[in-house]
Amino acid sequence: MAARPTVDNPTEAPTRVGYTALLRTPGALTFLLPAFVARLPYAMLSLGIVLLVLDTNGSYGIAGAVAATAATAQALVGPQTGRLADRLGQAAVLVPVVLVHAVSVGALIALALGHAPVWTLFLAAAPAGASVPQIGAMVRARWVTKLADRPAHLTTAFAFESVTDEFTFVVGPVLAGAIATTVAPAAALVTEAALTVLGGLLFAGQRATAPARHLPEPGAKRASALASPGVRLLVGAFLGVGSVFGAMQVSVTAFAEHAGQGDLSGVVYGVFAGGSMLAGVLYGLIAWRRSPQQRMLASYGLLVLGCSTLWAMPDLTALAIAGLVCGLAIAPTLITGYTLVEALVADGAKTEAFTWLTGAIGLGLAVGSTVAGQLIDMSGPSLGFLVPVAGAGAGLVALVTLRRLLAGPGAASRTVARGGDAAPAVAEPAAG
Repeated sequence: MAARPTVDNPTEAPTRVGYTALLRTPGALTFLLPAFVARLPYAMLSLGIVLLVLDTNGSYGIAGAVAATAATAQALVGPQTGRLADRLGQAAVLVPVVLVHAVSVGALIALALGHAPVWTLFLAAAPAGASVPQIGAMVRARWVTKLADRPAHLTTAFAFESVTDEFTFVVGPVLAGAIATTVAPAAALVTEAALTVLGGLLFAGQRATAPARHLPEPGAKRASALASPGVRLLVGAFLGVGSVFGAMQVSVTAFAEHAGQGDLSGVVYGVFAGGSMLAGVLYGLIAWRRSPQQRMLASYGLLVLGCSTLWAMPDLTALAIAGLVCGLAIAPTLITGYTLVEALVADGAKTEAFTWLTGAIGLGLAVGSTVAGQLIDMSGPSLGFLVPVAGAGAGLVALVTLRRLLAGPGAASRTVARGGDAAPAVAEPAAG
């Protein structure tokens, strides 16, 4: 194996890894294809719930609250699912989870169509959200296992996963909306549940690429991934990123409708998401010399800078351009965050750690959309764009103030460059 650059030998050029080489990893496509099927419904659930409840109840407020209940349950319970996957194995957790999800979504559909009391919708939405399979975190955990002997590939793998996430968040709502309008709102959720079960079971069947189980020693108490201060810091930072997503969705829609061009709201948000996808693709192709800690601060700072101009845009064209600039900082921030958290926890807690970051985005999205909606009702669409600035700004302050926590305990004594990144070695991750 070729020598890798280290902090003791900084003159060697960092390794550049392309996506083609990544996808040639033995066994990669066998879990990536079913994972994509299972991840697509992730972005369909919230919109599907809103459209169903709105169709059967007629209240935007109730529809949004039911969807927020599912999102909150997913953010809080998802990390516990990831923790169980680390201990018991991914298949042992995925199979019952996807079945519970299908039953819960079915119950929600039946209650809504039957015009059951509103409180019963919340009871069904909570387990529906809590049982969303954490496929993205499980895929990243598989990459860590597959690339243990090729750490230079890991940043590219996380970039690939970020682009996949962005793609599903663009396609998922479009698919849910199309099915709801051409067939029926309930059909969108039926499709979501069917894809979740199909993709989840196929993914669970790929046992050869799954990470090994990490059972605790007898009598030993296993700490959560949140025991790592660095993980907690990144969770807070990802809450800020989630608030950008949520506030942008609501504020762009309101801005377009206020301008009499409501049909263009999807285009403007698509430009924002497209900027993130483009940045993610390019990010994974660069052999970075800067440490991931430095890159995290730089990309997050650019995110705050991009969000700070949104509220002042005079028309949709200007808003689309500002959204593009803002979106360019999203994927690099997420990719670097996942790269950092992988080095902050031990092998037996990686899926849980990834799930905490994903859940933080979902929770931030729910809070951001709710607060932005209230501000828009009070003073118009432009005020909603203050939420991304506030959420991302708070995250940046935390990162700058507590940036030393991102190095991880003991990182200085056993550091190698991961494609030019100064980070704890994969073989000896710093335990939180």
